[in-house]
Amino acid sequence: MAKRRPNLLMLAVDSLRRDHCSMYGYQRLTTPHLDQLAQGGVLFENMFSPHIPTTPGYSGMLTGRDVFGTQMVGLDPQGRVLDPGHPTLGELLGAAGYVSSCVGFGGDFYRGFGKYVGFEAWLSWEDRPSRKAENLNAVALPLLEQMAGSGQPWCLFLRHMDPHAPYLPPAPFDTMFYSGDPADPSLPDTMGPVRDFKPFRDFHLSWMPPGIRDINHVIAQYDGELAYMDACIARIFNRIRQLGQWEDTLVLLTSDHGETLADHGVYFDHHGLYEPTLVVPLVLYWPARLPQGQRVKGTVLLQDIVPTLADLLGLKVPKGVRFDGQSLLPMIRGEVTEYRTELYLTECTWMRKRGWRTPEWKFFEALEPDFHGKPRVELYHLLADPEEQVNLAKQEPGVVKHLRARMLAHIKQRMEQSGNPDPIMTYHLGLEKHIGSIGTAKKLQQR
Repeated sequence: MAKRRPNLLMLAVDSLRRDHCSMYGYQRLTTPHLDQLAQGGVLFENMFSPHIPTTPGYSGMLTGRDVFGTQMVGLDPQGRVLDPGHPTLGELLGAAGYVSSCVGFGGDFYRGFGKYVGFEAWLSWEDRPSRKAENLNAVALPLLEQMAGSGQPWCLFLRHMDPHAPYLPPAPFDTMFYSGDPADPSLPDTMGPVRDFKPFRDFHLSWMPPGIRDINHVIAQYDGELAYMDACIARIFNRIRQLGQWEDTLVLLTSDHGETLADHGVYFDHHGLYEPTLVVPLVLYWPARLPQGQRVKGTVLLQDIVPTLADLLGLKVPKGVRFDGQSLLPMIRGEVTEYRTELYLTECTWMRKRGWRTPEWKFFEALEPDFHGKPRVELYHLLADPEEQVNLAKQEPGVVKHLRARMLAHIKQRMEQSGNPDPIMTYHLGLEKHIGSIGTAKKLQQR
């Protein structure tokens, strides 16, 4: 009898910033249980989500395709659906005999999973604390137990929302990284720019302490959310162990995109093509097949996840189906160092921009004016200026010209290869968009 395929636990966290995870060297111990997972598995040091925000991020993660393949480039898909002729991860797993459940999305968009369940993740300051990860566990654990007793391999896909604003972790995580009163009038007022940014002001202030002056308190709440989520994830790990299935379970940790906190004048959201938004974690854990404690340096993308899982789990890919990503197993084995060193970047929710990133330079340009009043063209020398503080677009016009030409050649090539248009050119965002409430933010995220 053929050996049963392993189970798959996908921790597909929303808005998880890589450099705030302690497994990536962050000075605060935010993710101790996930750190242990990484120590027993494979950690990728340079994992990127090149297409911001949520919809293109999860679309690439679940199809193995880029924005030209998925045609998903904005938070609002404009009525588009994922190509029914290209299988999703859920469909590939179903064809291989898996039972599956997705927590955090509905089934009408990211199709293919057997069950879809939501949970409450949106609360205001008055309703605090927000027990997002506990709410997730309350629906995920019964699904896990049901699938574990089915006699079939299972997949549990979890979209944790804890690092996504509002950041309102319960005690003791709300004071784990910050003591004192953030509204103390003796403190310097570093919250002025947040209050002055009208498109997000009402939303942000609805979940922050009244009279807050210290922006470091908000960053500490983000970190507290990570520590809280990490503790709740440990309960899922332990339940799988209690069910006797940990040794037969592949665990994958990643995120749809990162998060900007107090970076580049973009506060507590995920827009701007700066590194904090683009870099995300990737960990694969399955000691039966994967090395323990390995760190891989090569550049990898969200679209590499499905071909990697298909390779690792032995999933049959229908004839004629092609992925834009690559299996990462050759990189893990040391057979390949890099599949790519240059990346095409897009964002299309609050700002409509596209760009090109190399190991040395990052260039991006606005396709229409944005409400932050950023320069139309930005260029950063990543080796000398990894924090992207000095815009060299005016001083280095030749570099701008070269990188723009590289970007445009890639766009032309991908349009020809995919037979699809450039989806970002079908959008117009304007300057009137804003988030006025928790309810508005929740509605924008629904899929």
